[in-house]
Amino acid sequence: MRTGKSLVLILALFIVTVFGAAAQETGGGEGLTIGFSQVGSESAWRTAFSEATMAEAEARGINLLFSDAQQRQENQLSAVRSFIAQGVDAIIIAPVVETGWDEVLQEAADAGIPVVIIDRNVTADPSLYITRVASDFVHEGRLAAAWLVQATSGNCKIVELQGTVGSSAALDRQTGFNEVIAMFPGMEIVASQSGDFTRTGGKQVMESFLNSMDPAEICAVWAHNDDMLIGAIEAMKDAGIDPADDILTISVDAVPDIFQAMVDGDANATVELSPNMGGPAFDAIASFLAGEEVPKWVPVAGGIYFPDTAAEEYARRSGGA
Repeated sequence: MRTGKSLVLILALFIVTVFGAAAQETGGGEGLTIGFSQVGSESAWRTAFSEATMAEAEARGINLLFSDAQQRQENQLSAVRSFIAQGVDAIIIAPVVETGWDEVLQEAADAGIPVVIIDRNVTADPSLYITRVASDFVHEGRLAAAWLVQATSGNCKIVELQGTVGSSAALDRQTGFNEVIAMFPGMEIVASQSGDFTRTGGKQVMESFLNSMDPAEICAVWAHNDDMLIGAIEAMKDAGIDPADDILTISVDAVPDIFQAMVDGDANATVELSPNMGGPAFDAIASFLAGEEVPKWVPVAGGIYFPDTAAEEYARRSGGA
């Protein structure tokens, strides 16, 4: 039986980084004009991602045309068509959702403009973009689940805060998490709802969970990002529940505020999603324009963090001493 496997062994197997070596930033791209269609600013991680990409572009001498889609795909499609009309050298897209990209990507291809997909994925024909620069979202879900299995000895009723419906981050993190807990009959997701990757959404969904079931029956909260978990922590505190003690927490992103929550004793663990994807994306574009071969996936690796290093990580990531 699979349940006879060592929990520690399962954890070790899934914690091993399987991404492979991340692309080395070579500083390429000077003088290029690149359009960047970003999902929005729905979370602290998204803001950090945008800021890191713009800073990297400035350091390389790239003219970056930035467009905030405000989490609406129609805004992204308009932005990409605007970039095409302006004759940019390349386009980077962090897609709101996976589907609905074939037509506009074909338009970019017809105009001879290379496209890089960054962070989330698309289901379009892979020949329509040169590469995808991203974390392995499935692995992130597996890593989160493996920690929770170990922390609960394989017995836990879980409530899930899903990310934006239809986004690859939400779909893949859910897939990876479910793959692991399926090995343990005592692990069960008893409620699941989208909080749209926002703190407000996470708080509202957690409030509905607490109102619709006995909080004592909830063993853990699994959130697809830190911001939703931070909102859920607020909801638990408002209900007189001690987060990270009465109800365990696990989420993804590793933004500064989740480390502060760990310092405060309100969070147990977070899986890192690195915001430093701009450099590898610019490298891929420069390599492609130079006639070099570019792999279809450029992985960006991250780890898992716990309260024992939270104060140090908070200081490092928030710009403190």
